[in-house]
Formats: sequence, C-alpha cells, structure tokens
Amino acid sequence: MTKSPIGGNRSGRKLGQKVKKGKLKASSRRWLERHINDPYVQRAQLEGYRARAAFKLLEIDEKHKILSGARRIIDLGAAPGSWSQIAAKVTNSSDADPRVAAIDFLEMDPIPGVRFLQMDFLDPQAPEKLKEAIGGTPDLVLSDMAAPTTGHRQTDHLRTMHLCEVAAHFAVEVLAKGGHFLAKTFQGGTERDLLNMLKQNFRQVIHVKPASSRAESVEMFLLAKGFKGRDAAASEEAAEDAAAE
Repeated sequence: MTKSPIGGNRSGRKLGQKVKKGKLKASSRRWLERHINDPYVQRAQLEGYRARAAFKLLEIDEKHKILSGARRIIDLGAAPGSWSQIAAKVTNSSDADPRVAAIDFLEMDPIPGVRFLQMDFLDPQAPEKLKEAIGGTPDLVLSDMAAPTTGHRQTDHLRTMHLCEVAAHFAVEVLAKGGHFLAKTFQGGTERDLLNMLKQNFRQVIHVKPASSRAESVEMFLLAKGFKGRDAAASEEAAEDAAAE
C-alpha cells in the first residue's frame, strides 16, 4: 500500500532546511528549498525512484488498479524514468525479454528491461518505432508528457492538451482490449471532443489528482479504463451515426 508521508518523512532528513542566499535568485532559492524539503522527493531517494512522480502513479494504481495484470507498457514522456522503473517491475521486464517501451526527447539513463527511444513523440516515425520496441500489444499506455511552460496558463494548457490528445489517439491505436490509458493534463477543462472519443472507446473516463501532486500545481491526470477494442468502438460509432441519420 502506498501511504502519504505523515508527520515529516521516511528518509530521516530534517524538514524545513534553508538554502543560503549566495548567488541564487530569490525565486530559485525558494524552488530549491521546496524541493529539498519535499517529503516525496526524500522518499523517492530513499526507495530508489528517480523522481517523486513515481508516487503519483503508485497512488493512482492503489485506487484504480491499472498496473495489475499489465504485461506490456508504453511510457510516453518518460524521463527521468520513475514510471518506467515501476513499469519494468510490474511486468517482470528484462533486457532479454523487454516488455516496456519508453520515449522522451530528453536523455534518460538506461533502465533494465526498458527499451528507450530518445526522440520527440510528435515525430511521425515515433509511433511505429514504439510498436517495434514493445514487441507486442500493450495493456497500458502512460503519458506524463507536458509542453515546456511559458507562464501563460491558457497557452500552457492548450499545448499540453495537444500532447494528451495525440497520446490518446495513439493509445486507441495500440492498446489491447481491456487496457488502460493514463495521461497528464492541466486544470482548465479537457476538450469535449477528446472526452467524447475516450468515452466511446473506454468503459470509464475520469479525472484524478493524487495526493503526491502538489496542491498548488494545475496538473491533473486523465484516466481511461477498460478499452473496448477497436472493433467494438467502430461498431458503436457506426450505430450512433445510423441513429443520427
């Protein structure tokens, strides 16, 4: 069971540490202080995860069981690799029998059992390369992709929503029947067309915000559970079109 840090942390490090002023800007110093005093950051270091984001996935899974039974997983926007670490563990992936494919335009240190592609997911060749790398049909597509922030909330929202939409269409293209899709989005409303597409293809579509996602952050996660299968979704769409005529 994944528990939130309570009454401090599990690393033994004292919280409330200050960063000396030195040459740092005030904003940089505040960010660094928040980072080193974040109990999830400290817990990630203690438990061997590359980033605090690991606990977002673990908390979502604790409630929604999206990792249970997953045999192959694709991780979009993977760097630095904490979600890929979890994916490799739950699928028993190994270098000899890789069951996890990951992609990011940033560099990522190797993870045993993870085939990593350093390239932009929006590259037209990326989807096919991921399919080749996974070596089978994935049961789960994860996306922690987010566009670089500009400071303009609406612009950042639209750019990240575009990545979410592209990832969703990719998931529908590759997922096994019964599989799941989880993607980062931002508060501000998910596009209606995207939600309708997901509801047509999945049995349940919800927004979630795990406790490990900072309260001041506008990030949320869009979870689509129980992929109906490409044939079922096509039949349902045909029936709706016929009813509308």
